[in-house]
Amino acid sequence: MPARRYNKTIAGYHILMILSALDHEFHIEEEKIIREYLFQEFPFKVDLDKEMEVISSLGHDDWHTHMVKCIDDFYADSTEEERNSFLKFAVYLVKADQEITESENEYLKLLFDAWDFSRE
Repeated sequence: MPARRYNKTIAGYHILMILSALDHEFHIEEEKIIREYLFQEFPFKVDLDKEMEVISSLGHDDWHTHMVKCIDDFYADSTEEERNSFLKFAVYLVKADQEITESENEYLKLLFDAWDFSRE
């Protein structure tokens, strides 16, 4: 069976959830940022139970592969402006707890490099 392709918004949600889990703590500030992302992307209420089930079923060793897939899916379904906006969300999320771990930095770099984002 072929792998499921995620639309931009769902792929973004998965990326943010993985970024929030990298330090093995979920901070209220991170939740607020993810909620704001969802609010901007979904102007109506969305049931994300299925997506949370997918994310929760991933082992730590699966995060990198899933993140790469979601980065590719988001890219395929977005404009440069949307990617730039999303990158700001990702950075804001990682900084939310006032500490950027080595893993968070590694995954952010993965995201920036995948989209050839120039950090001017």
